[in-house]
Amino acid sequence: MMRVIKLFNTLVRQKVRFVPQDPKRVTLYVCGPTVYNFAHIGNGRPVVVFDTLFRLLRTIYGHEHVIYARNITDVDDRINALALEQGLQIGAITQKYTQIYHDDMAALGALPPTLEPKVTAHMDDIISLIGRLLAKDHAYQTEDGIYFSVRSMPNYGQLSGRKVEDNEAGARISIDTKKHDPADFALWKAAKPGEPYWEAPFGAGRPGWHIECSAMIESNLGLTIDIHGGGHDLIFPHHENEIAQSVCAHDGAPLAHIWMHNGFLTMNSDKMSKSLGNVELVHQLVERWPGEALRLALLSAHYRAPLDWTDELILQSMKTLDRLYRALNKVWYERVEPIMPDGILAALCDDLNTPKALAELSMLARKVNKAETIEDRNRAKAELLGGGLLLGILGQEPQVWLSRAEAAHDDADTNREIDAMVQARFEARANRNWAEADRLRSELAALGVEITDAKDGSSWRYTS
Repeated sequence: MMRVIKLFNTLVRQKVRFVPQDPKRVTLYVCGPTVYNFAHIGNGRPVVVFDTLFRLLRTIYGHEHVIYARNITDVDDRINALALEQGLQIGAITQKYTQIYHDDMAALGALPPTLEPKVTAHMDDIISLIGRLLAKDHAYQTEDGIYFSVRSMPNYGQLSGRKVEDNEAGARISIDTKKHDPADFALWKAAKPGEPYWEAPFGAGRPGWHIECSAMIESNLGLTIDIHGGGHDLIFPHHENEIAQSVCAHDGAPLAHIWMHNGFLTMNSDKMSKSLGNVELVHQLVERWPGEALRLALLSAHYRAPLDWTDELILQSMKTLDRLYRALNKVWYERVEPIMPDGILAALCDDLNTPKALAELSMLARKVNKAETIEDRNRAKAELLGGGLLLGILGQEPQVWLSRAEAAHDDADTNREIDAMVQARFEARANRNWAEADRLRSELAALGVEITDAKDGSSWRYTS
């Protein structure tokens, strides 16, 4: 009997039963990166969340029956500006940062999506879609491009709950006297000197942001898909505008049956921003911490809830992995095939309840430790490995993970270095140099070191 999956649908604001249009062709689309810079850990959260959903769907419906598309936006004002600044073609910029993005997401344990459409490869599809919107009077042309007429769609705002009247000029939408309405948004931007452009029947230019995803979904997955995902920040205007374009172009056919959005990520309770200097880049984080610990930290809260990113959160994730890998290490010589455990499957089928799934995983580790018969031990190990596969963790041999700390245990020079680092951190704290203290704490944690602070100094011990 097929398991029932329930997912929170932003469109109707409640959990609904997931019923794919075709169980042999389950479609999932997630908005991907604009490739002009390094990805930060906030960018990694939707990737890890929807990678977990991808794993669940493949487990339920079969690997060959799930199509997961995550796009690459390789046309953008920021890409143009960087290419101009560095004297390069935009392709040189986008290829570089696409590869970095792939490496970063792989470090977080994300599987490659089934499809990775790029905007530059779908210009004909974009131009065709805009042409249909013009023909149906849902769009109009001005001297600086093509705009979508928001008031041509009576139920615009159903995803975000915003009314057209809420979109006052100067709020989220810049004042543009060429628009018919302040809420209207660009589908096509007329060519400007020095910028890349594409020829179209309505004039040379390049696409606006929102039209790109609508065209790539139609081209690769069809008019209506099963699930559309992304971060909470994309609900408005991006996903709202995707719906408007696609529904109007396709005579009312819905773009997606279920809309899913992950919550925001904060940094030590503050919003992540360049101005605060608290943006954590994935490629830098994986130099300090194991990628598996970062993934576990991202899954530690329910995907719809906010997640506060702290060193303590990563430390706790490393301790959890220590416990899980120690349990596996006790029975590693016994070869078993992974089994998908009912408790973890049930948790993930309930709107990706990863905190409950992780609690079930810890229970399985305790079963491994307490098992009295070979049969019980092997069953618990098989389920622990299966749960790890669903969550994207526990994929390495236990000794590889545990040797991180074991190597440090046996190295006197390393112990002396740790002593010096702990003392330097204590002095940094005394001088209120919190940034340096946090940096040293992160480096020590990566060595499997736990610190205890007191008024007269700090002590340390290996956690495993």
